[in-house]
Amino acid sequence: MKIKSVRSYSKDLGTSRPYSIAYKTVDQVMNAFVEIELDNGMIGIGAANPSRSVVGESVDETIAHLATADFSYLEGKDIACFEGLLKQTRGFFEQIPGTNAAIDIALHDVFAQFLEVPLVNYFGQRQATLPTSVTIGIKNVQETVAEAEEYHGMGFRILKVKTGLNPEEDAERVIKITERCPDMVLRVDANQGYSVPDLNAFVKNAKQVNLEFIEQPFSIKTFIDQVNQLDKSVLDLVVADESLRSPQDAIRLIKEAPGVSIFNIKLMKSGGLLGAKYIAQIAAYSGVRLMWGCNDESIVSISAALHLALSCDHTHFLDLDGSLDLIRDVVSGGFMIHNGEMSLSGRTGLGVKFI
Repeated sequence: MKIKSVRSYSKDLGTSRPYSIAYKTVDQVMNAFVEIELDNGMIGIGAANPSRSVVGESVDETIAHLATADFSYLEGKDIACFEGLLKQTRGFFEQIPGTNAAIDIALHDVFAQFLEVPLVNYFGQRQATLPTSVTIGIKNVQETVAEAEEYHGMGFRILKVKTGLNPEEDAERVIKITERCPDMVLRVDANQGYSVPDLNAFVKNAKQVNLEFIEQPFSIKTFIDQVNQLDKSVLDLVVADESLRSPQDAIRLIKEAPGVSIFNIKLMKSGGLLGAKYIAQIAAYSGVRLMWGCNDESIVSISAALHLALSCDHTHFLDLDGSLDLIRDVVSGGFMIHNGEMSLSGRTGLGVKFI
């Protein structure tokens, strides 16, 4: 079955919860989309919303790249040659991971539809369901606690709190959450905002909190240097996020920062599912546990990440809440959430339906 056409477009999906992190405030959610149509009318969809500060490509740049891309290497080609087309895509667009991700996800979706299976079946499903965290941005104590109680009432039991501006205030926020919602497991994401003394102070001040881990406390440039200065009790909490963008980064972290035992994989960093799979394989060989995260993304790319996450035995953590606060989307379905547990829809491809 041949690829008939490839088209791209963009849409502001909006957010019902504007929020702040250590280095920016988010109040709109633009996503880039790619649709790949086969001769038989099947349409695969991909989406992207990369972070320029992390991967050097903004969503506006992704939109522009897709609008001017030469898709002749795909059009007219047999989708049965999927793996070759996927590697060609990575060869062309590896340095612009948002662009790569949108095309990569669309190829995976339409190929799994062609096979008439959910995408996770193509990968090989290893897990049926996992709980996801939901995220609170940088807010004052009262707002943080109120939002935590709201999520608790919705059935979520894992909360990720954005920090990185003031370790003392950050500790106070997570302590107050624990006081009001003692059965909540807490994760912290400092978004590169801490120094080594900051992190040590935060961990000491928050010692009574049920703290699962701390994402990317240090800047990308100094991450390896600084994690190697930590005592083991603190190092055991550290997750590599912004410092993990590629298979090459994974290898470097394993060699130079072997104490970091959790990798946060995001399709917007890895350039889609193929790059993410490479990272997951490297982690598996090295005994590193996986977390799957996201930006503010369409159900399209969130579903794609979940398909791959549930195909890995060493996936221990999900933070795939990036579509939950969107005001609108171009698709529905893909996955279900019940009391914080994520599972797939069971439909073919990504399992999404066009709205």
